[in-house]
Amino acid sequence: MTEFAPWTSLAGGALIGLAATILMYGLGRIAGVCGVIVNALALAGQDGARWRIAFLIGLPLGALLVVASGWKDLRLMQFPAGYVMTAVAGLLVGAGATLGSGCTSGHGVCGLARLSKRSLAATATFMATGAATVFVVRHIF
Repeated sequence: MTEFAPWTSLAGGALIGLAATILMYGLGRIAGVCGVIVNALALAGQDGARWRIAFLIGLPLGALLVVASGWKDLRLMQFPAGYVMTAVAGLLVGAGATLGSGCTSGHGVCGLARLSKRSLAATATFMATGAATVFVVRHIF
């Protein structure tokens, strides 16, 4: 069961938007996490990889800061599908993001903010696919 947390959700969303805005205005780059990962690996050792690696290190550090502050307890986190299924799902999401030329952060956060029609189509597609997947997993299997 998930808890209703409108204020922390609003704060988290605002911080994601702020980080995406800083990256866009500071470096002229879109905060699409899948693209950042792929390009960090492709540009390893080059100047373009530095900010990408710092960005990727910052993702789990933000979560660790929340846990270290005592705001959230990681022991309450559950993986009902198990770690293997979660890893497989993550790989499938990564493959879909590669095929779709972007992920939720690139299309859903940055693309929609730029009023991109392509990002609107991509976001509608992955949201509908996600809803259909949940329905199939919970009600058919």
